[in-house]
Amino acid sequence: MLLAATIFITGALVFYSIGVWGERIKGTLSPLWLAFFWAGLVCDTVGTAAMGRMAGGPFQLDFHGITGLLAILLMLVHAVWATAVLAGRHEKAMRSFHKFSLFVWLVWLVPYLSGMIFGMGSGS
Repeated sequence: MLLAATIFITGALVFYSIGVWGERIKGTLSPLWLAFFWAGLVCDTVGTAAMGRMAGGPFQLDFHGITGLLAILLMLVHAVWATAVLAGRHEKAMRSFHKFSLFVWLVWLVPYLSGMIFGMGSGS
């Protein structure tokens, strides 16, 4: 289960990073970047659920657990909002959406990195 969880969490990093940085480099939100946001969210949710099963519960009330929950909620808001912006063809929002995307990505990195650090520190 650890291997599967690690693969999904790493997939989340790859997909979400491609979406955020692709959008930023191209300068506009597009269906392609939206697909990467959703893929990152799905991978992160599946990987987090697998890690939770191994830890004996879905949520730990500690730094990693709180920041992880915040990150998943922000990723969900981000993906839903990006979907609405694209569906409504809001040109101005499509060109400036990358600012919010980068913020969410940076917040997401906190539990990703803390999970790696705490995981290595516990000998896992």
